[in-house]
Amino acid sequence: MKTRIGQDGLHLFNRHTGLNILLDEVRADPSAWSSTPRQVSIALTNLCDLHCSFCFAPKHPAMLSAESVAAWLKELDQTGCMAVGFGGGEPTLHPQFAEICQHAAEETRLAVTFTTHGHRLVPPLLERIAGNVHFIRVSVDGVKATYEAQRGRRFSALLERLKDARKLAPLGINVVVNESTVHELDALVKVAYDVGASELLLLPQLAAGEVGAASSAVRHELEQWACSYAGKVRLAVSEAGSEGLPTCDPLPQEKGLRAYAHIDTSGVIRASSYEGPGVRIGADGVLAALNRLKSTIGSEA
Repeated sequence: MKTRIGQDGLHLFNRHTGLNILLDEVRADPSAWSSTPRQVSIALTNLCDLHCSFCFAPKHPAMLSAESVAAWLKELDQTGCMAVGFGGGEPTLHPQFAEICQHAAEETRLAVTFTTHGHRLVPPLLERIAGNVHFIRVSVDGVKATYEAQRGRRFSALLERLKDARKLAPLGINVVVNESTVHELDALVKVAYDVGASELLLLPQLAAGEVGAASSAVRHELEQWACSYAGKVRLAVSEAGSEGLPTCDPLPQEKGLRAYAHIDTSGVIRASSYEGPGVRIGADGVLAALNRLKSTIGSEA
């Protein structure tokens, strides 16, 4: 098991089973706390073969080198990070995606996850990443006609890809909650249950480009739905969208850059993938850039 020391105690994590253990009676001196975030997301490429209106990813061409990613992963692993999540764009369009996953799994102790639209999860790719991925997140924004209108792909084809992916690794479904999808949350829970997904991640829509944030009416309906939820699939919510929802946080003191950071396709580390100042990762590595970012945003996290 991998260990991490922080303000909330000693955190142990098994990336193969997903088991988390927190020994909150263990109190260490701040000098012993892990120096990098608990989880880091890395956008491997801005490329995507879909064109969703609410997508926040930059549209200019950009792609990280596998060599840079490998160096960053090594440093993150050695300084207390527990998981890396690859995204984009569509991360599976990176020409060395399988090799990056293999390096992360074999050369570090990080849990390896990625977020995808799912339509490229065909057997040849799944065979190449087998054993090197510990969790897969698939974006499913609505069902049937709603999904097809937003994603431009057949919903039935997605269901087949989800079933194939679940044979490889534990699966989670992400949904951007907006006016189109908030009425279909029960249907999405059923989809998640039917394909064997272990989690439904709620992502209240944030403002991105010409698309506005989820309205107060949508937020109210989401809150009512979540408060009365009694389904069998675990619910999760993004930190940015959690206000008003009945959440449980086992690590209440590990916030901000102690919990999460994002590295974009330009090699800039940020506190969020949506907005905020960033610092380019230089030759001195991720930790040095992270410390400069903390200074920039006035964070002691």
